[in-house]
Amino acid sequence: MNKDRVEGKVKDLAGRVERQAGEWTGDPEKQVQGTARQVEGKIQNAWGKVQDAVRNKKKSRAADAPHQPAERTGG
Repeated sequence: MNKDRVEGKVKDLAGRVERQAGEWTGDPEKQVQGTARQVEGKIQNAWGKVQDAVRNKKKSRAADAPHQPAERTGG
């Protein structure tokens, strides 16, 4: 799990709390701000997942690649 995924989860959770507080207090502006923060967090988390998938794919390809002996020179 990378930094973007962690920060995205935190923003998502904070947005949920803010949105819910807005609902409980009848503050539509706080609801909108909370929803916006939630969306931002979900996007950042998704971006982090993409980064992790690319990193894992690169590692997988490197592990699957046949090892070639080093070229010998001279002799």
